[in-house]
Amino acid sequence: MSMPSLNLWPQMRSLYCEQILLFLIVSLLLFGWVAVTSASMEVALNYNFEALHYFKRHLAFMVVGVLGALLMLRIPLAFWELRGWILLPVTLFLLLLVLIPGVGYEVNRAQRWIRLGPVNFQISELAKITYLIYLAGYLVRHQASVQQSWSGFMKPLILLFGIVVLILAQPDFGGVLVLVAATMGVIFLSGVRLSQLILVGAVVLFLGSLLIVFEPYRWQRILAFRDPWADPYNGSYQLTQSLIALGRGDWFGIGLGGSLQKLLYLPEAHTDFIFAVICEELGVIGGIFLGCVFATLVAMLFRVGRTAETLGKFFGAYLSYGVGMLIGMQFLINIGVNTGLLPTKGLTLPLISYGGSSLVFTMIALGLVYRVQIENRQTLGWPKKKGF
Repeated sequence: MSMPSLNLWPQMRSLYCEQILLFLIVSLLLFGWVAVTSASMEVALNYNFEALHYFKRHLAFMVVGVLGALLMLRIPLAFWELRGWILLPVTLFLLLLVLIPGVGYEVNRAQRWIRLGPVNFQISELAKITYLIYLAGYLVRHQASVQQSWSGFMKPLILLFGIVVLILAQPDFGGVLVLVAATMGVIFLSGVRLSQLILVGAVVLFLGSLLIVFEPYRWQRILAFRDPWADPYNGSYQLTQSLIALGRGDWFGIGLGGSLQKLLYLPEAHTDFIFAVICEELGVIGGIFLGCVFATLVAMLFRVGRTAETLGKFFGAYLSYGVGMLIGMQFLINIGVNTGLLPTKGLTLPLISYGGSSLVFTMIALGLVYRVQIENRQTLGWPKKKGF
């Protein structure tokens, strides 16, 4: 078989990237479904549900997420670039609405959801996507101003500050960390002066430290993080149980479905701490392999963004970079919390943990990036694929 001519290699790389991206997304979705099923049966029985309650609900969220991603594939990026900012007032209204007693739904002292029938809708997950769409469009329209003046640089950050205040009121400190980190990363990649970014980053770190020091429950988490075994049955309970799960798994795990920590010893075993259950059942090797899959996914998202940037499609590039940073940062924070490298925060493992809002909006975000990849391929002149 003869090798393709050199001028076809960009198109072929683009097509391979698309196939790898799809394979990684589907693999993580299916693995997450299995992991949630394994980790949630005892939890479901404890709440007087049938054993497969979360299995069925997670499948329903997967279907909705896939449909949302497919919808994103059908909408040209130009639509979001020109009109995406319209979503922001709606998002701000919903962030305010969720704080109203009787409207917002409270779980574990956090009022982050609006209840729609049997489903809890977490508004902060929507805010991450709508703000990234706005930010990508703003950076395209005002790229020179962002790079050369303080006013252009600060305008999207002022809007971000308003969103952050509303999310902190819920409170959702972990979600704020992910959104702020992704925002700063995208702005940096847009070519802003490093001195500006460092100054704003220092201010953000200072304000974040104040939020931790002057909020008792956050400060308690810091103390528990420093020495989890000093108080293993109260403030450090989640972390110590997670570490026990990791220790029991050793290198190769005790087998799928064999976790003991998920038998109501480890709180949130099917949501925030599902990685600990995965490592208990599949071992450190299984956890490392999962980490490699996530790293590859994030690399592919950045690859899509880099291709778009090379082709002059800056909106798609910034959007892809932002989604890559959102998923990458949330993965790193979740793993850090599960392994005791970071203080406890309420963040799910993307595409893996049980949680309808997180799963659906992650899939919608990935659908947007896949649309960027489709338009990259079309620009490169590769024949249109059937199906997607």
